[in-house]
Amino acid sequence: MSSHRADASNLLDNRGYSGPLVRGVNPATLFEKAVRDRITDSYYWKEQCFGLNAATLCDRAVELTSIGGTYGVAEKPTPFLCLAFKLLQLNPDRDIILEYLNYTDPGSDEETETAAEDQARNGVVGQRGDFKYLRALAAFYVRLTFEPVDIYKTLEPLLLDYRKLKRRVRDSFVLTYMDQFVDDLLTKDRVCGTSLWKLPARQLLEDLDLLDERVSPLADELEELDKESEQGSHDSESQSNADAGDGDE
Repeated sequence: MSSHRADASNLLDNRGYSGPLVRGVNPATLFEKAVRDRITDSYYWKEQCFGLNAATLCDRAVELTSIGGTYGVAEKPTPFLCLAFKLLQLNPDRDIILEYLNYTDPGSDEETETAAEDQARNGVVGQRGDFKYLRALAAFYVRLTFEPVDIYKTLEPLLLDYRKLKRRVRDSFVLTYMDQFVDDLLTKDRVCGTSLWKLPARQLLEDLDLLDERVSPLADELEELDKESEQGSHDSESQSNADAGDGDE
């Protein structure tokens, strides 16, 4: 786009639109019109989102203190939702989104930074980015814009992130967790006041050989519990047989 406007008129004007497309459509249309209007009319959008680029948006995102869609009687958009819409306007490269997911504090130790950089370079989502709301924002954008196979491959590793998140609802805040938020993105059709496009079931993509079967990180623990349960049943049966033999005598 040739210029930034506080009201996002360039992005919202579909007459002869020639900007970047997401799955063949204007990315602004991924949000419902009512939500778009609330975002572009909001003070946060006009004051805090004006002229942002991929780097400065990261600075805004690390300041977030909650996720959510709209709140209050007037259904005002949250800063989280405004920044998500700004990401649609910027349409950053895939590598930038992966960097958001793995972003580490510049003040962290060198070993941690190097590991995160290697993960981002190889297209791997690490176990943890230092800024959880930046990671949540990037995950939301992935669900909105990536292709189905890439969505599963990118978001499923985040199911191992159990950090707490605050979610803003209509008149209060509620507690949720990163893995719960990511699970909602993978299984629900509406998250943070936004209707999401229908994501094909994972099983379907597995049947088409587009995805490998997912192995749960709890598989080893469940197997161990099954073994203990079977051993317990066997011991109980042996004890019962022993007691019955003593009774016959």
